[in-house]
Amino acid sequence: MNIALIAHDGKKTDMINFSIAYEHILQKHSLYATGTTGQRIMENTALNIHRLMSGPLGGDQQIGSMIAENRMDLVLFFRDPLTAQPHEPDIIALLRLCDVYGIPLATNIGTAEVLVKSIEQGGLDWRNEVNKEGKGVILNE
Repeated sequence: MNIALIAHDGKKTDMINFSIAYEHILQKHSLYATGTTGQRIMENTALNIHRLMSGPLGGDQQIGSMIAENRMDLVLFFRDPLTAQPHEPDIIALLRLCDVYGIPLATNIGTAEVLVKSIEQGGLDWRNEVNKEGKGVILNE
């Protein structure tokens, strides 16, 4: 599975701790992260991360593009709801794309834990079928 890891500044420590706790599951998948989040995860774990641009500089849009092209299976985006983000339109667009294309999305550590444990139990195996068939979601035109 391709998994995106994104965290606002106020949630980066949560993402690092989450990555440490679930490293044994995450290491079995292809991981993508926005700039600093990816760097900090790699500094604190043995995980291999495909680093993209920083979120405000286009990283959120890069992940959004992967979603639209059926190249992303899960998004873990630890958002800070108490801090205004200058790139809020990009964030909303990313969340919208997850909804449009049916990509599982966690915006907090509690939901992320449920989704990652579900991967281990086969709960997201349907994504493998979508990827194998090369179909993704077909929108009504």
